[in-house]
Amino acid sequence: MSSIDSAFVAIDNEDTQKDKYLTFHLAGEDYGIEIRFVIEIIGIQKITEVPDMPDFIRGVINLRGKVIPVMDVRARFGMQARDYDDRTCIIVVNIDGTEVGLVVDEVSEVADIPAKNVEPPPRTGKSTGSRYIQGMGKIGEDVKILLDVQKLLFDEEMNRLMKRANDDQEQE
Repeated sequence: MSSIDSAFVAIDNEDTQKDKYLTFHLAGEDYGIEIRFVIEIIGIQKITEVPDMPDFIRGVINLRGKVIPVMDVRARFGMQARDYDDRTCIIVVNIDGTEVGLVVDEVSEVADIPAKNVEPPPRTGKSTGSRYIQGMGKIGEDVKILLDVQKLLFDEEMNRLMKRANDDQEQE
């Protein structure tokens, strides 16, 4: 395959992911994240706690030999905690080479939400989770809260966590 052919393959893959969101439930609401960031979805598993981390970081998991930090999205948004059950999932995402697991109540489906059906987030208050909202996606009569994964993952607290996880892997 020539480099031109592989460039077309990459473009085709990007096109097939355009306007697609992995949707999931969290505290009775429907959320979505761009599918292009999702690596895989795994069931809840043993999470090793790491001291001196923000309360929304539950710890790390060993995923096929790779240590991945795990964030509880409920805790990140300041929502009431709930026990994990057989529907609780970890969505493993990759942003600029950094992998993080996101704990959600339940994964729903991959949904097509064209840009024309996405409205800007409401500017009504200073809710903890509102700064992470990319927009509001309309599917028929339903509305999905579309999250900006980069804002969810990258701020001062997460940068500190990533540095610590990377330092731990280098020491191995």
